[in-house]
Amino acid sequence: MRGGLWVPEVGGPIDPDNEAHDLVMSVFGGMSKGERNRIKVRVRTSMASQTQVEGRFLGGRPPYGYTLANLGPHPNPAKAADGRQLRGLVPDPNTAPVVQRIYTEFLAGNGLYVIAEGLTADGILCPSAYDRARNPHRRGTAWSKSAIRVILTNPRYTGRQVWNKQRTDEVLLDVDDVALGHTTIMRWNPKEKWVISKDIVHTPLIDADTFDQVQQVLQRRGDGPGFEHKQHRSRHIYVFKGRVYCGLCHRKMQGQRSNGEAYYRCRYPEEYALANKIVHPRNVYLRERDIVGPLDDALAAAFRPGRIDRTVAMMAAAQAPEPVESEATRQARVQVANWDAKLTTYRAALEAGADPEVVTGWIKEAQTERAKAARVLNAPPPSRAPQMTPAQITELVAQLGDIGVVLGEADPADRAAVYQQLGVRLTYHPDTQKVRVQAQPVADSHGDLVCVRGGTIPLNCGIPYTFGQVVNECA
Repeated sequence: MRGGLWVPEVGGPIDPDNEAHDLVMSVFGGMSKGERNRIKVRVRTSMASQTQVEGRFLGGRPPYGYTLANLGPHPNPAKAADGRQLRGLVPDPNTAPVVQRIYTEFLAGNGLYVIAEGLTADGILCPSAYDRARNPHRRGTAWSKSAIRVILTNPRYTGRQVWNKQRTDEVLLDVDDVALGHTTIMRWNPKEKWVISKDIVHTPLIDADTFDQVQQVLQRRGDGPGFEHKQHRSRHIYVFKGRVYCGLCHRKMQGQRSNGEAYYRCRYPEEYALANKIVHPRNVYLRERDIVGPLDDALAAAFRPGRIDRTVAMMAAAQAPEPVESEATRQARVQVANWDAKLTTYRAALEAGADPEVVTGWIKEAQTERAKAARVLNAPPPSRAPQMTPAQITELVAQLGDIGVVLGEADPADRAAVYQQLGVRLTYHPDTQKVRVQAQPVADSHGDLVCVRGGTIPLNCGIPYTFGQVVNECA
């Protein structure tokens, strides 16, 4: 029935003011939740059994050093009848030796940073650079200590399957407003809750003794795996949290308090190797107080009544153009063509009487490499954000009110919310001590407006506002 929820048990649409209807819906809701929990328990029990007893690969991305391959028909008869294949881990000939090198160097006494420096200096691609199709959001510039640590603590390299390292928790969006519902958060499980296969189910890259020695060394250093990650709660409000980027490495700068003041810092050399010739100071700091005043003045100038029409017009015109083919996609297209040509040559050699065993090995290798390039080529292109009209941008700005007044009266939390709504992004260039400011308006998640990710407003910080300047002195 139009305008209501029709339920057969009550003989028509639900009446929220009817106590009997409310009771029926409460009973049905409890039954539905109970059935959902029972299904969840059955599924998780089945997955744990498949991991522990069968050692089956249950999905997800393969760890660095392995790739996925078809191992034969699926053990489920119905899926096998549909032509489904059982997937499993096999060593990647390009990255498996790198994993073994990491373990060998670590037991030889090299630290995480030294190993990362050596791999980067030798031109070995880090995990995110090697698998760009799954990591388009990462730069992949160099090996990091965290990547080395993850490899050193992954028991899958011993040939055993592992499951339940993480869990999904449902938490309230707002404890003071239960009606807003829940959101899901991924959290780490302690090591005793991991499910590990009894037998070796795929080719090990590291023997069990070597892995245990590495864990003992890490635990002596206080970096052992399997412990619950502490939930760090920020005691201070950073108005530019997640909005300040380092102009040297393009990573987000972290908030830090010093002498009662808020700073943003970048410590790239503490985590990433510098062997790729990146010039980066050990610490880069930017004081929050040096940005807030000039930025507020620039925003107020940009959206004052006499200039807002021009600002809105330029924002609308600066939205993201049609996406162009990325360098990775272009290279993948060339690689696919090259491997196709080689496959044609190999098949011709086979027909001409060449050694079938040798040529078959060539063909398998070519097909594997072609499949890697094809995955990059066939990856879905990044979606282009819908374009906002000048009227929509004007409406969004109007919802914020007089920005100068709002920012002047706002406490830190409200100020951060305004910056978020405006989509402010700051890029700090420590060599010139200048900040590049971009504003990309973001509509409220509960509203009808869309998010513009391409349009930018170059704002002048500290001197009279001039549209078009992209490097602004704020420090």
